[in-house]
Amino acid sequence: MHLLGNLSIDEFLRDYWQQKPVLIRNAWPNFEPLLSAQELAGLSLEDDIESRLILEQGQDGPWEIRKGPFSETDYRSLPKSHWTLLIQAIDHWVPEAAELLEHFRFIPSWRIDDLMISYAVDGGSVGPHYDQYDVFLLQAEGQREWRIGQHCDSNSPIIGNTRLRILSEFEETERWVLNPGDMLYLPPQLAHYGIAQGECMTYSIGFRAPSVSQLLETSLDVVLPTLTENQRYCDAGIQPAVSASRIDQQATERLANLLTSELQKPEVLAKILGQLMTEPKYSELLPEAENEITWDEWLDTVEGESLLRHEHARFAYFTDDNQCLFFNHGECTVLPKSCTQLVATLGDYRQYSIDQLQHLALDDQGKSLLLQLWAQQMIYVESDTQGVFDGDCND
Repeated sequence: MHLLGNLSIDEFLRDYWQQKPVLIRNAWPNFEPLLSAQELAGLSLEDDIESRLILEQGQDGPWEIRKGPFSETDYRSLPKSHWTLLIQAIDHWVPEAAELLEHFRFIPSWRIDDLMISYAVDGGSVGPHYDQYDVFLLQAEGQREWRIGQHCDSNSPIIGNTRLRILSEFEETERWVLNPGDMLYLPPQLAHYGIAQGECMTYSIGFRAPSVSQLLETSLDVVLPTLTENQRYCDAGIQPAVSASRIDQQATERLANLLTSELQKPEVLAKILGQLMTEPKYSELLPEAENEITWDEWLDTVEGESLLRHEHARFAYFTDDNQCLFFNHGECTVLPKSCTQLVATLGDYRQYSIDQLQHLALDDQGKSLLLQLWAQQMIYVESDTQGVFDGDCND
């Protein structure tokens, strides 16, 4: 399904992505929420699921944040209005939510972070704020008013006495009310303020935007193991020092060339992006790896079945003239180029047929990769799919 209304993907990427907001009316016609408010509240009772309650006026003052897991008693004590429940990474727990993210793959999938659901009662909000990443806001149920403000940065003033980063100044430029199926795109660092008009539910599709510090940290992880003691700072052809203690511009240029010579290699840059952008959101919640089986045993196990990519799985790949690099949960596997179509299929699609994978696994490395992913439970039999929202809560 095309979610951008009258905009083509090319037009959206050229004119709006990371530049300015756009409201798309009826982006998802006749949208049906994946979960009811009661089911969503049930998820917030689970220890492993990240949940938060935001109260505009809490016991400890304005804009109080409470972290889950919660209890039914917690919900019974809430006021009648002006609170919001946030459930992070719904796509990790609800297969239908993972399927929903497939509609946003006109952006590289390794950029997608997660699907968060916000349920709010009348007046519920998380306050005027800005994010450091792109987000699509899909209205799932009810109505929410969105006020759009100024561009912000780390110097933008925020209010004190709360753990939320609420802007103390908000310069409204536009205002929209979203109905079910409407979708609003917001670029990074744009102030926005959503307020529920009655009970409502909003789906937020957020994207990863690593900071320079994160990129540099991963760069060290990638580059350091490849360096030798022979690679050192050198200054052959140096000129006589005018001032013995001065570091001159030529010295800094030599250092820049030394450091960037490693970081300019496409393979190294791909590893930095691939390893960082496929790191699991919750590494402690990954399925426990099982013992690997043989290729024939695997074919017998999956005969006649369809396979799915696990909801927690994050795949990416890179190719050059000599090899294929496959990234899975922050790890890099070096494969021959003959595996390119296999890893592209694993990353580009969520459902696979056995015949398809068997045809693409042309050599031992491809077969070994599939067996490894099977043992890690990153691919599994579709008939084993189960939902997790079996909690019950009266909110």
